[in-house]
Amino acid sequence: MSTINRITSSIIQQRLEAVVAEMGEAMLRTAYSQILNSSRDFSTAVFDGLGRLVAQADHIPLHVGALPFAVKSVLSAFEGDIWPGDVFLLNDPYFGGNHLPDVTAFVPVFAEGHDRPMFWTINRAHQSDIGGATHGSYNPSATEIWQEGIRIPPIRLYEKGKLRFDLQRMIATNIRHPADFIGDLNAMVGSVRSGERRLQKLLREYGTDIVGAALDDILNGSEAQARACVEAWKDGVFEGKSFLDDDGHDAQSIRLHAKVKKQGSNLHVDLSGCHPQVTGFVNSSSANTVSAVHMALAFLIDPGIPKNEGTFRLVEIKTVEGTIVHPLPPAPVTLSTNHPSQEIAEAIIKALADSCPDRVIAGWGRRFRIAIKGINPRTGKQFIWHLFHARPGAGASSQADGWSNVGELSSAGGLKFGSIEVAEARFPLHFEVHEYRPGSGGAGKHRGGLGSILSLVCETEQAAVGNTAGDGVITGGYGLFGGVDGLPHRYRLSSGNQVRDLKTKETSIVIQPGDRLFVESAGGGGFGPTAERSAEATKADQRDELLVAFAS
Repeated sequence: MSTINRITSSIIQQRLEAVVAEMGEAMLRTAYSQILNSSRDFSTAVFDGLGRLVAQADHIPLHVGALPFAVKSVLSAFEGDIWPGDVFLLNDPYFGGNHLPDVTAFVPVFAEGHDRPMFWTINRAHQSDIGGATHGSYNPSATEIWQEGIRIPPIRLYEKGKLRFDLQRMIATNIRHPADFIGDLNAMVGSVRSGERRLQKLLREYGTDIVGAALDDILNGSEAQARACVEAWKDGVFEGKSFLDDDGHDAQSIRLHAKVKKQGSNLHVDLSGCHPQVTGFVNSSSANTVSAVHMALAFLIDPGIPKNEGTFRLVEIKTVEGTIVHPLPPAPVTLSTNHPSQEIAEAIIKALADSCPDRVIAGWGRRFRIAIKGINPRTGKQFIWHLFHARPGAGASSQADGWSNVGELSSAGGLKFGSIEVAEARFPLHFEVHEYRPGSGGAGKHRGGLGSILSLVCETEQAAVGNTAGDGVITGGYGLFGGVDGLPHRYRLSSGNQVRDLKTKETSIVIQPGDRLFVESAGGGGFGPTAERSAEATKADQRDELLVAFAS
């Protein structure tokens, strides 16, 4: 193996990061569905031939942390039978997926004259529908994974450059909007193919020996930086807890418990004290759980440290089969990318509050999603619309107020709400109000980020149907070190003379023409005692009318 100097290694690292960023741009500009081309619910990454994460773009942190399990599943299924021009697919959480809506495309990248992949380019993208018993990919009524959508274990979609049309047709037939799905799938394949071309150029310029040496150097360097950061924290054994409201069935106050041993530059995260697996879809596959743990660490270390395989070598994770963080098949898991992923990370962050108090963050508002299916009177065609607007607020930190309207912790701001004007043009919806929710952020030395207020009118001519998936109508973003908790969610549906609260896990919600959806999304928690907030910051909040909630 060739030796390498740090300048060359750094150049190759920057090239890899440029590749994943370009893959993301290709996806953003070619995807069909609003959930992808506007809300950006996808992630891109590059792995080496050994299945090690070497670069990821700034998209959805939770996606990428589970990808090593998916790469290993593909390698295991097709070992010795991988060729240039192949494209593989996977979505099954029990084979390394996060949840069924997240379909993943893999392309092996070969160096000239080599018969084994030097790299893998990968795109994991959330589909607006994946089949199953309910529209929109989330089924709160599910009690087993087969009710959540079509399961795709590792399969070969392209064989030596040739599309297997029969396989594509079989998958698309199981999805409510097959044309959109195929369009999004083509965008995914185009994205990973663009990465393949860039990496082949890199290999031609530097050769496999230099690139291979650079990869080892990059990963070892990231590990050294992460360990130097963690080593400065206080040693000890720390514990933290977080709770889900419910599973939509028979479980309440579902416990996520983390016991974290920090010694030197090592972290041992013990999740064996978590709640037993539950009936509903808030179980987390082991791959998704590992990703949530890595996500928590990524939030606590220096932001400039690359997030790759080397960064996470310092973490050991213990789980117990049959718990919510390591369920036995065929447990449903679709909500896991939001909940309990956020609560796993929260338990770890709370545990480490006394170890690195200047780095932890207060609680973020939780995800509360609605999907509406109906007939668009302007086109006569069926539509499925996902609520990505009215995002919750982020938790405050030791340095600043939380971000307002940024979204839940598991996406860390990576998911966007799209243009209101575009949504109104594409769907039979009218946004009457979309603004900050005053008073929703928890008070503190630094205030929690604000949630949102949304009033949305359904302008269909026939009844539509909705379902919900989320958490946080009981539990708001937690405060830290004397900070106050943020307000929880409140979602209501006004239909005729009836106004009722919506549950976070509900199916078959009838939405009549002219019905209004009223959303008051959660705020983030505050950090530090309120008495220590500066007079200047309080005056600014009063000037901007951010402190007092409207009467509801």
